[in-house]
Amino acid sequence: MARYTGPSTKIARKFGEPIFGADRYLEKRNFPPGQHGLAAKRKKSKDYGVQLKEKQKVKYMYGLLERQFHNTYNKASRMAGQKGENLLFLLESRLDNVVYRMGVAPTRAAARQLVSHHHITLNGVVCNIPSAMVKPGDVIAVRERSKSLEVIAAAVANATKYSWIEFDANSLTAKFLNIPTRNEIPENINEQLIVDLYSK
Repeated sequence: MARYTGPSTKIARKFGEPIFGADRYLEKRNFPPGQHGLAAKRKKSKDYGVQLKEKQKVKYMYGLLERQFHNTYNKASRMAGQKGENLLFLLESRLDNVVYRMGVAPTRAAARQLVSHHHITLNGVVCNIPSAMVKPGDVIAVRERSKSLEVIAAAVANATKYSWIEFDANSLTAKFLNIPTRNEIPENINEQLIVDLYSK
């Protein structure tokens, strides 16, 4: 299986930051995994290594495979504006990411599962494609029969609000108001490194 299904903390330790959200295990062991984890921390990476690491981090963060990520970058490069910012805007517009931003799922992986298991509707129609692109004005909601799921109730109770999504906790419905600006995206991403990597 191409998609990584192992421990998320191991990946977070590899990058040295909580890319999947708060992680109490990462706080205890904030060095790379493996026998030589502490020694590896002292090694200096060259430019290519830093760029590749940043691309891999964003891939894991948004749950994309290599071909999906490359296709998304190619699409971003054909758009007007800065390639790096366009890439982030496309990633933020994916249905699974919007479901995560709504707050009905604790992680992007959980949001992807909700979408693929037919629990989410897009403009009133069930959509099970996590990579579906959401446009400003679109309405995303939890299906009526899925509103009683415990995972959704627990996630909504601890949800973070974002300015570009208007969420109604009572009906579990959200409206995608606009594509977020670069400053509104909270993740620690240096998109220019990814552009430099693909520009070689």
